[in-house]
Amino acid sequence: MSPESTSESPETQDAYAVLRNRDFVRYVIGRLIAVLGQQMLTVAVGWELYERTNSALALGLVGLTEMVAMVLCTLPAGHLADNVNRKDIIQTAMLVAVASSVGLALISAMRGPVFGVYTCLFAASVARTFLWPASSAFLTSLVPRALFPRAVTWNSGAFQLSSVAGPALSGGLIALLGRHLAHPAAAIYALNALAGLICFVLVAFIRRPPAVANREKMTLASLITGFQFVFAKPLILGMITLDMFAVLLGGATALLPVYAKDILHAGPDGLGLLQAALPMGAVSCALFLAHRRPMRKAGRTLLWAVTVFGAATIVFGVSKQFWLSFAALLVCGMVDNVSVVVRHTSVQLLTPDDKRGRVSAVNSLFIGTSNELGGFESGFVAHWLGPVFSVVSGGVCTILVVIAVALIWPELRRYGRLEGSA
Repeated sequence: MSPESTSESPETQDAYAVLRNRDFVRYVIGRLIAVLGQQMLTVAVGWELYERTNSALALGLVGLTEMVAMVLCTLPAGHLADNVNRKDIIQTAMLVAVASSVGLALISAMRGPVFGVYTCLFAASVARTFLWPASSAFLTSLVPRALFPRAVTWNSGAFQLSSVAGPALSGGLIALLGRHLAHPAAAIYALNALAGLICFVLVAFIRRPPAVANREKMTLASLITGFQFVFAKPLILGMITLDMFAVLLGGATALLPVYAKDILHAGPDGLGLLQAALPMGAVSCALFLAHRRPMRKAGRTLLWAVTVFGAATIVFGVSKQFWLSFAALLVCGMVDNVSVVVRHTSVQLLTPDDKRGRVSAVNSLFIGTSNELGGFESGFVAHWLGPVFSVVSGGVCTILVVIAVALIWPELRRYGRLEGSA
């Protein structure tokens, strides 16, 4: 039976069926709160570093610092996710992230060296590197397979909802607290630590999943299993590659503090709104997708979505009007959420459970390093050639990448119904 002819049960057609799963709801609420705090922290770090250094390169170094942590830790993180209880990994990673936020708060309050900021960001990135594959694989154990595409959509929506509120709240708090405190960013870092603790407690109430049946020793062969699986699956490889280069070349988020201050003259509250535009678009898209049947032409939809992402990035790069820039980022968020849902659903459902942690680690390495390296690339190019050239050239290159991927991996163009088969 072809994917297109597969019938749907009433449960899979019910957009809210997955929300009646208590463990899934606990997971999503915990993730929403944790991401809310993390997004607040991201805005605070960017604003404080640029205020202290007035350097786009300093913003780019944030991405480079976090990328190094990902590269060093991704392979062992994937191995542990397949050989250690994933819930334990998630909780341990959250505690490390909390400690890193406390360190940032102390450095900010005491006006410590900028090097200390990068040290804490490195530790937090190590924690997230171990968190991502364990969390992605953990989600599949919380819901039935038939409901997994819905779970991914709601989970993505929760992530983006907190990403909407976090930047706007952070920008507003920095502006407000800046009138009364010498170092308002310290309060934001402390709030992120609190959010991490709340997430830790909510995950603790999730029923403990079954223990790993057959643990593997950490060998070179075991570590590279995820890469071998990805490169043996053209559909997965094409999706990951497309998203990786789109984020690497087309992302403009690292330069938002520069645009807010020097080009759009919007201040910290304007920076918060710009940071919120991408996730705001993603939330609206997630709600739309949650009430629709699974995509029937997922591959073509993905290719068009990334093309629109590149075009909207170009518009943002040349715009000097705040609301046009905001609208361009809003569109970027909408189409990026399509990419997230297609890629994450396909990667998890097309991967056997005993390899999900390692394949998820490869996925997070591709996407995570492209996020962080993309931030460094944006800051580096902006430092030498200007922010407008950096953003516009990235958007153009993103569209060229779509064309290349569509030609190299024709399986992606033919990918139909969004479910666990291809």
